[in-house]
Amino acid sequence: MFQQLFSSFQPFENPIGFGASDFIEFALAALLVSLALARPVVQPWFRRLAEKTGWCMLVMAILPVALRLALLRHHPIPLPDIYDEFGHLLVADTLRHFRLANPPHPMHRFFETFFVLQEPTYSSIYPLGQGFVLAIGRMLFGYAWAGVVLSVAAFCSLSYWMLRGWTTPGWALVGGLLTVFQFGALNQWMNGYWGGAVTAAAGCLVFGALPRLVESGSARDAALLGLGLAIHLLTRPYESIFLLISVDLFLLPAFPGIVRALPATVLVVLPALGIILLQNKQVTGNWTTLPYTLSQYQYGVPAALTFQPNPIPHRDLTPQQQLDYRMQLSFRGEGVETLGSYLTRLEYRIRFYRFFLLAPLYLPVVVFLFTLRAPLEVPVWSGLYRFFWILNTILIFALGVNFFPAFQFHYIAAIACLFVLMAVIGLARLSEWSGEAARLIVLLCVAHFLFWYGLHLFENQDFSLTMMQYETWDSINHRNPERRLLVQQQLAELQGKQLVFVRYSPRHIFQDEWVYNEADINSARVVWARDLGPAENEQLRRYYPDRNVLLLEPDVRPPKLSPYSSEADGGPQ
Repeated sequence: MFQQLFSSFQPFENPIGFGASDFIEFALAALLVSLALARPVVQPWFRRLAEKTGWCMLVMAILPVALRLALLRHHPIPLPDIYDEFGHLLVADTLRHFRLANPPHPMHRFFETFFVLQEPTYSSIYPLGQGFVLAIGRMLFGYAWAGVVLSVAAFCSLSYWMLRGWTTPGWALVGGLLTVFQFGALNQWMNGYWGGAVTAAAGCLVFGALPRLVESGSARDAALLGLGLAIHLLTRPYESIFLLISVDLFLLPAFPGIVRALPATVLVVLPALGIILLQNKQVTGNWTTLPYTLSQYQYGVPAALTFQPNPIPHRDLTPQQQLDYRMQLSFRGEGVETLGSYLTRLEYRIRFYRFFLLAPLYLPVVVFLFTLRAPLEVPVWSGLYRFFWILNTILIFALGVNFFPAFQFHYIAAIACLFVLMAVIGLARLSEWSGEAARLIVLLCVAHFLFWYGLHLFENQDFSLTMMQYETWDSINHRNPERRLLVQQQLAELQGKQLVFVRYSPRHIFQDEWVYNEADINSARVVWARDLGPAENEQLRRYYPDRNVLLLEPDVRPPKLSPYSSEADGGPQ
């Protein structure tokens, strides 16, 4: 009977007439009741654990890793699919060869692609931070994704540590668990290579060290502050401007008491600055020219951060890159930036901030905002001033990144822990008014996560496939790039080294790029090249006489991988 009851989610095909939404409500209600019944048993253990900072940090690190590894059966190691991901993976591969840049390839015109420089060196345009973590994962475990998993573990662990500097042990542990639920197994940062968790961990170090530094004035806390700033510089150099402004605003009222400890911060940050300068020199040939900036000059992308017309593309762009560039301009809107467009973009992006909070936590954030109405009866560097500072920091980041035409969640990953902090403070204040209301919200968050996690854990079941159309998490790779996986499997079945010419159709979507190579192109098993026509292609074929030559047409459904023939119809697209 039980099996028959759950055999269908169509109202007229099961004994009780439930539809999918009814089963969702029933499952959530059952979870809430189960969690409420378990609370008397769990709560004493929870309180004892909360007092042990080291053990809590260890649990917060292990939990997201264990939860994600348990999903590997249905959600294997993610495949990179976006050009940003390939850019960070190139950084990682370059670092694995113990260098910051790769020599230019003599046939580099075949390998030009998004966010990769070909001259004066063959290098990614991205900073070293995310690539370093991916390289560690590759060297220690054989998979770059292992670095992603470790960075998420560090973020969740440090989120708890950060909260311990702001609130009680119990609420800090609640906040750590909320971080695991929101940013753990099902989150975009765990299931891709763009980054996010490394920057978020840096933010935890900064925002956790600040209150401790003000209270203790110790060199240790100043060094931890410097470590967070250094990691952030190596992952998000531009957004580090806003982070430094935020740090200055926090420390300014307490500056006389901490001035002796600040040299420790500077000493930790200086090596990061030196690494950035060295990377600039190795990649661009100039100590002060960022790879990112050189890409803007050569290709016009990424977009410039100014109120000016879009830059003119470099005259040496290939026809394919000129087409990609025109489509990029169309995608982001061409013309001079105005105050109206800036404000419109800011208003539009508000909806994306839901990425940082589970839906039940919106109410505690509203409660947090009401705490700002309390009278100023405390020293300006504590209490109410700190609450206003949290909001000001989020506003500084929101206004700062809004100058950039594109937006991704990891741009403001440093303040992810501040959203958790706002929710925790709101929950703590709400518990003063009604303890049951605060507990109910926490239980809703637990039920929310367990429900969707359970669906992915049993993804091959009919009930899971039916309910997942209502899912709010859509970052875990049940939408794995199947086309890339298919091509990867076909290449794995071939013997020897391969040279793959990629031929796009005239209606190709420019973001769907396939030409990405390893740091050492000549030694790679598979070399990906742009199809520049029979005459040009023949030169690359002679350069690689020992490789099997294939043609990939990725815009065919499914992608077509076939032996290359110079007499075949078509040409460079």
